[in-house]
Amino acid sequence: MPEETVWRTMLFDFYGELLTAKQREYFDLHYNSDLSLAEIAESSGISRQGVWDIIRRAEAILRETEEKTGLVARFQAQREILRSVESKLRALEQITDGEAQTLTREILGRLSEFKQA
Repeated sequence: MPEETVWRTMLFDFYGELLTAKQREYFDLHYNSDLSLAEIAESSGISRQGVWDIIRRAEAILRETEEKTGLVARFQAQREILRSVESKLRALEQITDGEAQTLTREILGRLSEFKQA
């Protein structure tokens, strides 16, 4: 599993739309914009505890959804497989020539397109 900050960001990117507008806003302000609970509370007119409760509930929803669907974990596994394939193709490109090298370069080009899509 990636670092906790990256993991939270990925959960938010994948499942953020499942949260209420307030949960999304506070979660984003705290974790992505790095605002303190006090700063969010002051601008929202509620207590720091109220802000923390909303953020904690939002994170629980995101984690529970990931437990049920596993989309983020599958996405990460697929990315790791692609990195491995790309690495092996680059090694193969260096030890082949002719038609095999051309084919390897073509596959690497397609992988690059896939990663950008």
